[in-house]
Amino acid sequence: MVTTTQDLREIVATVPDPELPVVTIEQLGILRDVRVGPSGHVTVDITPTYSGCPAMDAIRADIVARLAEHGIHSVDVRTELAPAWTTDWITPDGRAALEEHGIAPPGRDTLLSRGRKSHGPAAPIDLTLSVRCPHCGSPDTRELSRFGSTACKALWVCRACQEPFDHVKAL
Repeated sequence: MVTTTQDLREIVATVPDPELPVVTIEQLGILRDVRVGPSGHVTVDITPTYSGCPAMDAIRADIVARLAEHGIHSVDVRTELAPAWTTDWITPDGRAALEEHGIAPPGRDTLLSRGRKSHGPAAPIDLTLSVRCPHCGSPDTRELSRFGSTACKALWVCRACQEPFDHVKAL
């Protein structure tokens, strides 16, 4: 029985990303908030990986369907564009899942390194000189195309093992 906001969040958190189904919307950092009003109405806030993301309609429908499976039918899924999604929001287990499935996760970045305002002290900036191959771990890789299977990924190839792979673009 679903009884708390935390229960609802845990249910919504299991929704897979339709373009990267090896990670959930929570692991990808798309799930922002889940609230329950006094009447039992549920509001879910999500942030797209970029403002024109074509997967948002599918994500909304999947959230509504997942909650309906648990008897929750009064649901509103809202899109929050600010602050804009960043690859920093991908969880450590999300990064591990991407890599485990042959998709190179973006390097850890900071808001300052991309020219965005920070609300805290400056953090170290990771400098990624190359993208490591998720298959063999070699740093000897090159970008084949800035545009991969989805708009948020680029196509790379490893010079060591010759395997192509997707790389989630740092945003």
